[in-house]
Amino acid sequence: MIEFEKVCKNYCTSQSKEPKAALKDASFKIKDGDFVILCGRSGAGKTTILKMISCEEKPTSGKVLFDKKDLGKVKKSDAYLIRHKIGFIFQDFKLLPYKTVFENIAYALETCDHDESKIKDEVDQVIELVGLEKKRNSFPNELSGGEQQRVSIARALIHRPEVILADEPTGNLDPYNTRDIIKILLKINEAGSTVILSTHDKEVVNALKKRVLTLQDGSIVRDEEEGVYFL
Repeated sequence: MIEFEKVCKNYCTSQSKEPKAALKDASFKIKDGDFVILCGRSGAGKTTILKMISCEEKPTSGKVLFDKKDLGKVKKSDAYLIRHKIGFIFQDFKLLPYKTVFENIAYALETCDHDESKIKDEVDQVIELVGLEKKRNSFPNELSGGEQQRVSIARALIHRPEVILADEPTGNLDPYNTRDIIKILLKINEAGSTVILSTHDKEVVNALKKRVLTLQDGSIVRDEEEGVYFL
């Protein structure tokens, strides 16, 4: 499903005339239905990989393939075709503060002009999946951090994406809520979606026992099945 072939990504910074390498000669494959952890400290290259999968960034060299499509050649105007297959979960939730739980999740469908009855059915299903039935009419400021992240996950699922990209989704959560969010991600994966989780939380990595790509200074230094956190 997703393949990186000797991918490099360089950024120019105001502090230096020389480009800075965010990713160096990265090669790996992710199959349909996999659960893969991108592991490493801040700045290791995890988010750069996620941005290239979602067409937010293009490689400086090498190829990024999604369903055999070369993402480096996708026009900006066509990037939505790729993103429609992807659900995004962020560390900071990115919820609309003036909308309820139901409205935050429904908004993604409303912008695509879906029928109201279809929207209600779809939103009800994902609200049940993440266990927020009793909070459907609450606003974000009335929710705990863990509940807000559940809304974020429900919103990511509303289009039934092929791939979930989770960028440090437990970074702002306590251990109890972290466990709940990881359980939901596992449930999503068991239902058939590919999950790519970026984290530097060694407890999460060691508990999951899933494939781990470990990054350090832009390079993939380990690729292990049922890996552990080494750094």
